[in-house]
Amino acid sequence: MDKDTWNNFVKAKERFKKETEKIRLALPDLKNIQQKLADSRSYTVETPVVYNNALDDITIDDEIKLILVADNPGRREQAAENRKYLIGPSGKIAKKFFSDNPSLGIDFTKNVIILNKTPVHTPRTNELRQLCLMDNLLGAALDKSQKSMALTLLEFHKALDCPVWITGYSEMRRGGIFEVYTKSIKELYSEPGNQKLYKKVFIYRHFSMNQFTIDLKKQRFQEENVLKSLKRIGIEYRNRILESASLP
Repeated sequence: MDKDTWNNFVKAKERFKKETEKIRLALPDLKNIQQKLADSRSYTVETPVVYNNALDDITIDDEIKLILVADNPGRREQAAENRKYLIGPSGKIAKKFFSDNPSLGIDFTKNVIILNKTPVHTPRTNELRQLCLMDNLLGAALDKSQKSMALTLLEFHKALDCPVWITGYSEMRRGGIFEVYTKSIKELYSEPGNQKLYKKVFIYRHFSMNQFTIDLKKQRFQEENVLKSLKRIGIEYRNRILESASLP
């Protein structure tokens, strides 16, 4: 990174870190509520709101080629020894995808930063709904966290000016868990000066259960290389999800 890019990256990272801590402090009972969901899976909730510590490992000498957005921190991501995004089964599938497609020129461990649609932990993403039903304050807090993460994405995007892959579109639709995130992304990228960045935003299926790779294989045209297929599919899903979203 050049000096300006690095400085902007650090600013985005520090804002993200502060926002994560702000959400945690605003929800002192969150950990106890999350533990009720975790008990059925026999693990202890250690980090109720997770900042991605992997961002602190990045230096000015690193080259970031892609921002990848997943859903929310799961069991492995919230563990105290980790506190990093997309390191469970989905992360392994993502890493294998890039390893299997060297033509993309992206090393998943060196050239990609990971963000989420919310930093709030649940054992499984669909349990965010159940979490909100367990406390009246959590619904509003979850919405606020999605707005914050949408802004975090834009700030990293402005700093790095690279492609953005938002994965897991099914819950981004109307009525989905991440509908607020979708509306916030549309609103932010509709602002003057952000249109060029909008063209670098692509939406896909999630890496979990190999959905991303299966969908790519299903939709790829015989004459297309992987990069061309990814661009076409990502634009189609972007148009379908974002263009149909109503602004907040």
